[in-house]
Amino acid sequence: MTARPDRQLHGWRVLVPRGGKWGDTVAATLRSRGAVPVIAPLINFASTEDPSALANALHELEDGQFEWLVVTSATTVDVLMSHRTKVPVGTKIAAVGETSAAALGLAGYHVDFVPEGDNSARGLVKEWPGTNVRGRVLIPQSEIAEPTLVAGLARLGFDARFVAAYRTVGVHVSEQIAADVASGRIQAILVTSGSIARQVAKQLAPLPPDTLVACIGPRTAFDARAAGLAVHIIAETRSAESLIDGLVEYAQELRTTTGPITRPEISRD
Repeated sequence: MTARPDRQLHGWRVLVPRGGKWGDTVAATLRSRGAVPVIAPLINFASTEDPSALANALHELEDGQFEWLVVTSATTVDVLMSHRTKVPVGTKIAAVGETSAAALGLAGYHVDFVPEGDNSARGLVKEWPGTNVRGRVLIPQSEIAEPTLVAGLARLGFDARFVAAYRTVGVHVSEQIAADVASGRIQAILVTSGSIARQVAKQLAPLPPDTLVACIGPRTAFDARAAGLAVHIIAETRSAESLIDGLVEYAQELRTTTGPITRPEISRD
């Protein structure tokens, strides 16, 4: 029996590594494709260990001392809102991707620049408008964020300042989830960041050979491999839709495979 086009993931159990609104939205999309989502948050976010440094940076931001504010995650938007941060009219805002831009918009912030191609720190630096390279830039990120963005903007000529806005902490999965992964009951694991990749490797590895690992972009795939995971799908863009499309494409590929099932990598970037 051939699955309907909108049910190509029929019977697949897919681990969704984040909860909240993002996890619920992804789970609903997976269900619409016939999959059984298993929400198991692997990371959470906590307050920065240096709140005074963050408070001082946000005070300078409100005081108009930065020409740009760069936002790399929806979690940073939550931090801005929790501090009731008001961005001056003269300060422009850049978002690393559409997800961050959407979160900023919902919070009432105006976004001036979003990279069109690569929604990553490298993409943002590469596509940065050449006529707006001046002054100070504030970059509030996780305390474990790589220095890619700060270094890249500094090379462009900015006075780029990083401040730890929050901490990324691991969340232990239940024994049942771990057992389901170990037994192969979960066919696919979504990996949406290096932090999640490291938690998958720490808590769930070694994965069964037939467990599919789908990464949200090339950078995440790199981090996943560095953590010791085999990567089977790299989404075309850093979005949940592209990640799920990658799963559907892979499922279709499997249905056309004859003989023993293998898991070649399908890169959609």
